[in-house]
Amino acid sequence: MRTISGVAAVTCAACASVSTVRLQPDNVEVGPGLRPIAAIQADVISAYVAFVPLPGDVDLDRAVNRMLIVAAKTMGADKIVGLRFEVTPEHGVYVLRKALGWRSASAWGIAVQVVAPPPDTKANEGPEPAAH
Repeated sequence: MRTISGVAAVTCAACASVSTVRLQPDNVEVGPGLRPIAAIQADVISAYVAFVPLPGDVDLDRAVNRMLIVAAKTMGADKIVGLRFEVTPEHGVYVLRKALGWRSASAWGIAVQVVAPPPDTKANEGPEPAAH
């Protein structure tokens, strides 16, 4: 019985992970007005035995909103740039995979901070050309 409990604990502990790597703003271009902080990847996997998910069902909400975005906000990011995601479908032939298999979801992107644009030194000149 202890062996089964130990295997169940290890399985539950390994069902979700978030991987991050800090990025150097000088080496990664993400767009004007944005400063890259980190690349983040979130993975969720759930085993299935006779159509019952162990330890819980997998969905994109968990991978994107509850893992990826939370990790980015924790690191001080304002947004995610280049968001990508994938999930094992749960309809069609993929239903057979639930009989004895797994389902997974992944999301990844670059966490960025929004920086203020540089001050416009010619704001008082207006749109017309300056008089000579």
